[in-house]
Amino acid sequence: MKKACVLVLMLSCIYGTAQDIHFSQFYMSPIHLNPAMTGVMNCNKRFIGNYRNQWSSVLRSNAYNTFAASYDQRIEVGRYDYFGIGGGFWGDVAGQLNFGTIQGKLAGSFSKRMAGSRTNSHYLAAGFDVGLAQRSIDFTKAQYGSQHDGQGGFDPTLPGEALDRDNFVFADLNVGLLWFSVLDKNNFYVGAAYSHLNQPNQSFSNDRLVPLTSKITVHAGGEMALKNNLSLVPGLVMFRQGEAFELNLGTSAKFITQKAKDFEQSFQFGAWVRLANHFEKTFTTDAVIVSSRFDFNQYGIGLSYDLNISSLRPASNGNGAFELSLIYNICDGSSRRGVYCPTF
Repeated sequence: MKKACVLVLMLSCIYGTAQDIHFSQFYMSPIHLNPAMTGVMNCNKRFIGNYRNQWSSVLRSNAYNTFAASYDQRIEVGRYDYFGIGGGFWGDVAGQLNFGTIQGKLAGSFSKRMAGSRTNSHYLAAGFDVGLAQRSIDFTKAQYGSQHDGQGGFDPTLPGEALDRDNFVFADLNVGLLWFSVLDKNNFYVGAAYSHLNQPNQSFSNDRLVPLTSKITVHAGGEMALKNNLSLVPGLVMFRQGEAFELNLGTSAKFITQKAKDFEQSFQFGAWVRLANHFEKTFTTDAVIVSSRFDFNQYGIGLSYDLNISSLRPASNGNGAFELSLIYNICDGSSRRGVYCPTF
């Protein structure tokens, strides 16, 4: 059973190029989720780092490893509006063939205040990003049917499949919209993004066209105060890319220990569920996610773990993915006014 599951995961690295990376802590990777979230913050500048390790219990040293980093800032325009500018990169390496992607991008957004007062505000933001990526694979580690003797033996000296290239570079274009409202002690947001507008070719063969399927992202969340020092932080994200579909939803309880003008000290604990379709195209529960987050002044750290409950559980023993996120905010006092934004 475990060998069969490993084989499926290996093949998905090669032929599953229509699917993008994803983080369980999607709310701590804003500009990689939706370019309209660039610069949407209560501080002036923001640095974020993310790391995810998945399927190490099944693939061992060939586990999926994903990392990302970003920087963004806001630039005030007029009395209430502002631009957001930033950039980031992410990388992903998976499987025995080291199927990997590295991408760097620049992002921009504009947030327009639609209505508000001294205690509440409503904004519409639009954004885009332009990226350049490299995709690669190590075909020297591949095994082909022609190299097996039909009796369980394998001879790597026998000829395999001839391919034209083991890496290529492509451009990537993405756009997004975001609506957010801050109402005294509560806030909420809803956004949508459309990725891979140009559908770049992903084929390792020069005579074959395999476009990167466009992806639709819908996400929403907020913070609802229950008491002075306790609130709920619900959220959801939905991805649709070709035949692949994924939905993450859940909530965290947030306990505020200290609150100041620019920063707060708090900790969160939450539970989430991920629903997805699999190879049989059935909609199933893929994982339960337990998460925590700690914010101390300008620093934030998020930890989460995916508990696998899909059909892969006999091989994974319930082990899914570990994820770490770090945020560093800079509120340098240069702002002429307060800007109402949700906390991501």
